Amino acid sequence: MTGRYLLPGRVLTPAHDIPQAAVLVEDGVVTTLEPARSSAGDAEPLTEPGDIIVPGFIDMQVNGLGGCDASAGAAAVRAISARLLDFGVTGFLPTIITRPLEEVVAFVGEVRRADAPGARLLGAHVEGPFLNPRFKGAHEARLMTEPTPKRVDALLGAGPRMVTLAPELPGSLEAAQRLSRAGVLVAAGHTGASFEQAQKAVGAGVRFATHVFNAMVPMHHREPGGVAAFLLDRRVTVGLIADGVHVAPAVMDLIVRARGGAGIALTTDQTAAAGGPPRRYRLGDTEVISDGRAVTRPDGTLAGSAATMDHLVRQVASLAGLRRAVAMASAAPARALKLAGLGRIGEGLPADLVVLDERLRVRVTLVGGRIRVPEGLVSEFRARCSSEHARPCPDTNLDHAHAMFQFYPDP
Repeated sequence: MTGRYLLPGRVLTPAHDIPQAAVLVEDGVVTTLEPARSSAGDAEPLTEPGDIIVPGFIDMQVNGLGGCDASAGAAAVRAISARLLDFGVTGFLPTIITRPLEEVVAFVGEVRRADAPGARLLGAHVEGPFLNPRFKGAHEARLMTEPTPKRVDALLGAGPRMVTLAPELPGSLEAAQRLSRAGVLVAAGHTGASFEQAQKAVGAGVRFATHVFNAMVPMHHREPGGVAAFLLDRRVTVGLIADGVHVAPAVMDLIVRARGGAGIALTTDQTAAAGGPPRRYRLGDTEVISDGRAVTRPDGTLAGSAATMDHLVRQVASLAGLRRAVAMASAAPARALKLAGLGRIGEGLPADLVVLDERLRVRVTLVGGRIRVPEGLVSEFRARCSSEHARPCPDTNLDHAHAMFQFYPDP
């Protein structure tokens, strides 16, 4: 169920930063974006003074959230979809790390079957098993394998949206060509590729660098490696885990400056620990430990993150400005995934929107015009709605997945 809503405030489209504007939402789409006005007939106002309206965030690497591991199947993916709205994410790729190929194929099928009561399901991200064991990170090296034509056939038959592979492996360039021709976004990651090998990979169809710098050959002034090749080639979008743990702030600054702020997609690489308290969790078949800031295997190896997308946006905003940070969380991933209608605010586009307060905390999230309000703001929202319009707010049935309002605990 959708309604008619007015969102006045600062609007980041994010191509433009409009200090005073208003977004009118009707029947799930943005019908008007114009200089601010205080009312629009019977439209419900959704913002407060000082609020900022931005496009919904898109996360290309979600291993889990709130105690749920995506690899557990459709029910877990559904729960993650609902909870992501707390953090302003309106579209995501459930991600599986290295597992036997038959499990990976089954996971892609589970994602295709899952419904999405919250953030849009944009397809499955397969991160492994076609990775370099020398750059395994938290993955199981014994499960990694080469992308033979038969294995690529099996994966293509399942229909993933994105595949991360190590381009230096035998058969990887051919696999990249086949996957790319089939419409799959091909990414390089967990790779020891040299500069020259990475260049060849881009020529074969690689268009994304999964968590750039992490699980890659370090840059050296005489052997720049794949990192330099991916940063220099504007055909490639680089994924950045900007949680302050995976990449040092100075290196984040370097990435932003190298790219002029363009072609960088914020990715959380979040695990079941994100949105949850410090304790032990599962990442696939592996036990991981969260201290609330970092997630590691028992041996101390980083194993995904505990970060949420709104946190990454705040981190990057302090470094590169809010408009750039928002673009990295919305327009850049939408462009990488060739989602023409998402990742930006414009007339006629789906109303996938996030309202941020002055502290850049999520106040309201809309997906296709459906509203989600964090639980801590429910009383305030209901009171304002009723007083301003002399009638009750729309029904808030918490047990109905597609109710106009769905409330979740504050992060």
